[in-house]
Amino acid sequence: MYIAMNRFRVIKERAKDFEQVWTSRDSYLHEVPGFVAFHLLRGPEHEDYQLYASHTIWRSHDDFVGWTKSDAFRKAHARAGNETTQPLVAGPSQFEGFQVVQEVRQDGSKIRHVSD
Repeated sequence: MYIAMNRFRVIKERAKDFEQVWTSRDSYLHEVPGFVAFHLLRGPEHEDYQLYASHTIWRSHDDFVGWTKSDAFRKAHARAGNETTQPLVAGPSQFEGFQVVQEVRQDGSKIRHVSD
């Protein structure tokens, strides 16, 4: 299992616009093999920005890489950065990828994941 995250420092006054962009867009993720789940996360508010993260779960790192090279990825990101008025974010996003080592489930079971 692989988790891919992008962290965004969103200009505080544009936070609702940022959320609207994400919640109204077509992601095409469901069309890609290995996709498990997506979450848009709102984090702590700072003095000059609101922290957000996009969080996707994949069956494997290879499935994630396949997504980044797919037509679905290109379609989903076709309008990225095309803000018509003021920018939404303060600087570039920060990517973080994680190989899942262990998963603990609600029923108490533990799953040790084998590295890709």
